[in-house]
Amino acid sequence: MARLHDIVIDCAHPAATARFWAAALDGYAVAPYDEAELARLGALGFAGPEDDPTVLVEPAGGGPRLWCQLVPEPKRGKNRVHLDLRAAAPEAETDRLVALGATVVARHEDHHVLADPEGNEFCLFPAHR
Repeated sequence: MARLHDIVIDCAHPAATARFWAAALDGYAVAPYDEAELARLGALGFAGPEDDPTVLVEPAGGGPRLWCQLVPEPKRGKNRVHLDLRAAAPEAETDRLVALGATVVARHEDHHVLADPEGNEFCLFPAHR
Protein backbone atom coordinates (compact mmCIF):
# COMPACT_ATOMS: atom_id res chain seq x y z
CA MET A 1 0.00 0.00 0.00
CA ALA A 2 1.35 3.45 -0.93
CA ARG A 3 2.07 6.11 1.70
CA LEU A 4 2.13 9.87 1.25
CA HIS A 5 5.72 11.09 1.28
CA ASP A 6 5.88 14.49 -0.46
CA ILE A 7 3.52 17.15 -1.73
CA VAL A 8 4.93 18.96 -4.77
CA ILE A 9 3.97 22.54 -5.58
CA ASP A 10 4.68 23.69 -9.13
CA CYS A 11 5.81 27.31 -9.22
CA ALA A 12 7.80 30.00 -11.01
CA HIS A 13 9.86 30.98 -7.93
CA PRO A 14 10.61 27.90 -5.77
CA ALA A 15 12.68 29.69 -3.10
CA ALA A 16 10.04 32.38 -2.47
CA THR A 17 7.21 29.84 -2.53
CA ALA A 18 9.11 27.60 -0.10
CA ARG A 19 9.65 30.52 2.30
CA PHE A 20 5.93 31.31 2.19
CA TRP A 21 4.89 27.74 3.05
CA ALA A 22 7.59 27.39 5.73
CA ALA A 23 6.24 30.53 7.40
CA ALA A 24 2.60 29.55 6.85
CA LEU A 25 2.79 26.07 8.37
CA ASP A 26 3.51 25.40 12.04
CA GLY A 27 6.64 23.29 12.50
CA TYR A 28 7.92 23.57 8.90
CA ALA A 29 11.18 25.13 7.68
CA VAL A 30 13.10 25.42 4.44
CA ALA A 31 15.72 22.67 4.47
CA PRO A 32 19.21 24.05 5.12
CA TYR A 33 21.85 24.04 2.40
CA ASP A 34 25.15 22.41 3.29
CA GLU A 35 28.41 22.83 1.35
CA ALA A 36 27.81 19.65 -0.68
CA GLU A 37 24.37 20.86 -1.81
CA LEU A 38 25.72 24.31 -2.68
CA ALA A 39 28.51 22.64 -4.71
CA ARG A 40 25.95 20.43 -6.48
CA LEU A 41 23.84 23.47 -7.38
CA GLY A 42 26.94 25.33 -8.60
CA ALA A 43 27.96 22.40 -10.79
CA LEU A 44 24.51 22.51 -12.38
CA GLY A 45 24.91 26.24 -13.11
CA PHE A 46 22.74 27.63 -10.32
CA ALA A 47 24.06 30.58 -8.32
CA GLY A 48 22.72 29.31 -4.99
CA PRO A 49 19.60 28.61 -2.96
CA GLU A 50 17.65 31.49 -4.47
CA ASP A 51 18.04 29.89 -7.93
CA ASP A 52 17.44 26.29 -6.79
CA PRO A 53 14.78 24.72 -9.07
CA THR A 54 13.56 22.39 -6.29
CA VAL A 55 13.39 23.72 -2.73
CA LEU A 56 12.45 21.41 0.14
CA VAL A 57 10.24 22.46 3.06
CA GLU A 58 10.53 19.97 5.91
CA PRO A 59 8.34 19.29 8.95
CA ALA A 60 10.12 19.22 12.31
CA GLY A 61 8.16 16.30 13.70
CA GLY A 62 7.40 14.06 10.74
CA GLY A 63 4.68 14.25 8.17
CA PRO A 64 4.70 15.01 4.47
CA ARG A 65 7.39 17.25 3.07
CA LEU A 66 6.69 20.02 0.57
CA TRP A 67 8.79 20.35 -2.56
CA CYS A 68 8.55 23.63 -4.42
CA GLN A 69 9.50 22.85 -8.00
CA LEU A 70 10.24 25.18 -10.90
CA VAL A 71 7.98 24.76 -13.92
CA PRO A 72 8.09 26.86 -17.10
CA GLU A 73 4.37 27.34 -17.60
CA PRO A 74 2.16 29.69 -15.56
CA LYS A 75 -0.69 28.40 -13.42
CA ARG A 76 -3.91 28.09 -15.40
CA GLY A 77 -7.28 27.67 -13.76
CA LYS A 78 -8.29 26.08 -10.48
CA ASN A 79 -6.04 23.63 -8.66
CA ARG A 80 -7.03 19.99 -9.04
CA VAL A 81 -5.51 19.24 -5.60
CA HIS A 82 -5.12 21.69 -2.73
CA LEU A 83 -4.10 21.80 0.93
CA ASP A 84 -6.64 22.20 3.74
CA LEU A 85 -5.28 24.00 6.81
CA ARG A 86 -6.84 24.39 10.27
CA ALA A 87 -6.40 27.21 12.76
CA ALA A 88 -7.80 27.96 16.20
CA ALA A 89 -8.51 31.57 15.13
CA PRO A 90 -9.24 31.49 11.38
CA GLU A 91 -9.80 35.25 10.99
CA ALA A 92 -6.50 36.09 12.67
CA GLU A 93 -4.76 33.33 10.72
CA THR A 94 -6.19 34.66 7.46
CA ASP A 95 -4.74 38.08 8.32
CA ARG A 96 -1.35 36.49 9.13
CA LEU A 97 -1.28 34.53 5.88
CA VAL A 98 -2.22 37.63 3.88
CA ALA A 99 0.66 39.49 5.55
CA LEU A 100 2.95 36.66 4.35
CA GLY A 101 1.78 37.14 0.75
CA ALA A 102 -1.41 35.09 0.41
CA THR A 103 -4.57 36.51 -1.10
CA VAL A 104 -8.15 35.82 -0.07
CA VAL A 105 -10.05 34.19 -2.92
CA ALA A 106 -13.36 33.62 -1.12
CA ARG A 107 -14.84 33.77 2.37
CA HIS A 108 -17.43 31.11 3.12
CA GLU A 109 -19.40 30.61 6.32
CA ASP A 110 -17.32 27.59 7.41
CA HIS A 111 -13.94 28.27 5.73
CA HIS A 112 -11.84 30.67 3.67
CA VAL A 113 -10.21 29.98 0.31
CA LEU A 114 -6.83 31.64 -0.10
CA ALA A 115 -4.04 31.53 -2.67
CA ASP A 116 -0.31 31.45 -2.03
CA PRO A 117 1.89 34.07 -3.77
CA GLU A 118 2.01 31.84 -6.89
CA GLY A 119 -1.79 31.60 -7.05
CA ASN A 120 -2.11 28.04 -5.68
CA GLU A 121 -5.39 27.81 -3.76
CA PHE A 122 -5.72 26.37 -0.27
CA CYS A 123 -8.48 26.33 2.32
CA LEU A 124 -8.43 27.47 5.95
CA PHE A 125 -10.91 25.88 8.36
CA PRO A 126 -11.52 26.38 12.08
CA ALA A 127 -9.56 23.93 14.23
CA HIS A 128 -12.75 22.42 15.67
CA ARG A 129 -14.14 21.30 12.29
